[in-house]
Amino acid sequence: MFMTTDIKQLAYQWITEKLKNVNVVNDYYCQTRDVFETRNNKMLNNFLKQGVNENKVYLISAIVGEIGNNSFDHNLGNWPDVMGIFFGYEIKNQKIEIILADRGRGILKTLKKVKPELKNDSEALKTAFTEKISGRAPEKRGNGLKFAKESIKNINANLNFISGNAQIELNHHVKIKQIDRNIQGCLAMLKF
Repeated sequence: MFMTTDIKQLAYQWITEKLKNVNVVNDYYCQTRDVFETRNNKMLNNFLKQGVNENKVYLISAIVGEIGNNSFDHNLGNWPDVMGIFFGYEIKNQKIEIILADRGRGILKTLKKVKPELKNDSEALKTAFTEKISGRAPEKRGNGLKFAKESIKNINANLNFISGNAQIELNHHVKIKQIDRNIQGCLAMLKF
């Protein structure tokens, strides 16, 4: 699944298109979790064949798995329109870029069920990446994005994660800012 086109542009287009224009048959669309997990495993094997450090590859696959599986877990039965996720990756000049996007409910709507005092998308992103909380309460979960945050530091990667009108940038620091667009669902861009 190595691409020659700009995967960020394709993902952004996929996540923002009007429903009638969404391409649900492209090579990057994973309608179900099993399709996503199969492609994540294929990515892992492709990176190993390309000589990417084995320890990093397994952490990358785990981070990608956490983000992608969250899309399925937290939107189950609640997809606003298109069920599934966009998942693409590429290697260019020794750099890897991985993009995941979903047209789901987003972090704020998901977490507001268990933390109704959340006021905006920025607060929701901060909560999702720093607190042990899950939108699937009363299940005792909520460690996944904290694991992703720590793993990103450990492999010296960068993650830009957008939901609603907020973006969190993770590397050795955490930076949250409001942005001038509004994303329904989530858009994650992992680079290292």
